[in-house]
Amino acid sequence: MRIIVTGAGGFVGRHVLAELSEHDVVALDTDLRHIPDLRHVTKVEGDIQKSSSLVEAFKQGCDAVIHLATVPGGAAEANPSLAQSVNVDATVAVIEKAIATGDCPRFVFASSIAVFGKLPLRLVVDAAPTQPTMRYGEHKLIMERWIATQSRGGVIEGLSLRLPGVVARPKSPSGMKSAFLSDMFHALRENRGFTAPVSQTATTWLCSVKTAAMNVAIATTKNNIATPDYSPILAPALQVNIVELEQEIRRQLGSTSIVNYSRDDSLQSLFGEHPEVKTPLAQSLGFIKDVDLAHLVRSAL
Repeated sequence: MRIIVTGAGGFVGRHVLAELSEHDVVALDTDLRHIPDLRHVTKVEGDIQKSSSLVEAFKQGCDAVIHLATVPGGAAEANPSLAQSVNVDATVAVIEKAIATGDCPRFVFASSIAVFGKLPLRLVVDAAPTQPTMRYGEHKLIMERWIATQSRGGVIEGLSLRLPGVVARPKSPSGMKSAFLSDMFHALRENRGFTAPVSQTATTWLCSVKTAAMNVAIATTKNNIATPDYSPILAPALQVNIVELEQEIRRQLGSTSIVNYSRDDSLQSLFGEHPEVKTPLAQSLGFIKDVDLAHLVRSAL
């Protein structure tokens, strides 16, 4: 397959490229420095907001597109016009370019559990009411719907994969309000103090970046993976208590640094009150999850 990957130089993107070694991949990003030299990857430096960049990336057509490029959570709130341009307008442009240069190509959209906003306290099985509280979540929801509409029209085969929190992100600013979940890994590895902006009772949904990348690759390359109505798929995740996460990281590293908990109500609501989750639909389609907390932490480290 010839696969176009937007946002290929990002945290998840770099790992996705490694999972597509049997395919002809075009890696599109504004910054190529973090993309390794891989035999199967052609790098294209460009911005999805610019038509010239899309022309270059799609000049030999496509069998599939993996759309990872985004302006995430906190960054979207800080710069609404940029978020609208990238998350909605440019995403529509990428879809249109895929339609123009491919023959009903697979279109995998990296969506997010941010579409849910505040989650219900009860068990979630495959879905929950969508009530986003941030621009980022609303933008993801808008594009999920448009991708489903275009798929029903027969011009793309869309699949929106709602990813949970992915750990452990690099230390550099990510623009994500959930970055503290990765920052704790770094603090404990470096044996320095850390304050988590949630309570000790906080629970959240996580997966390792390896698992996230494998699921994106599965969504792109596996036959008969889309749902009949092109509805979004909630990717498998582990429900993790923040203190248990701290203890497991500490156990694997032998860290003795201090972690304090100072609840920020808005962050607690968004990232610290995730109920038990089950994803039978995703798992029946072949998507995977981290085996347990120890496996997730080992992979993230």
